Amino acid sequence: MSQKDWDNLSHVEQCFFINAAEMDILPGVRGDLDDDERRLPLDELARTLLSLVDRGWIEVRRYERWISENGSEGLTPGDVVPRDELAQVLAEPTNWEYPDDTSWIGALTLVRTETGLVISRLSPEDMAERDRA
Repeated sequence: MSQKDWDNLSHVEQCFFINAAEMDILPGVRGDLDDDERRLPLDELARTLLSLVDRGWIEVRRYERWISENGSEGLTPGDVVPRDELAQVLAEPTNWEYPDDTSWIGALTLVRTETGLVISRLSPEDMAERDRA
């Protein structure tokens, strides 16, 4: 993606991309939003996220437990939440809040698709321009 293309995304769209790159849970996107954006109704935030999903740039998944070969526990993004269920899942306010317990198992996380990975990277020209600056 060129810097110009990135700049043409709304700040909220950029925040969803940042959240996906950080592999945070969905409530973490609010930390990247400005004060006015944090007050947006959840359905408006959901519509923005759904537009990124529909463009094939981001997937919504639920974290599941993962155990490494050496026995260490961690989390990994599980299966994609089916698109026909996603609007209803995003309408649930608790999915936009950090869990009361310390476990993120089952929490929604955003994952960039292959297309999302490609478009969220700066073009070689923009990288060269940034390096010259």
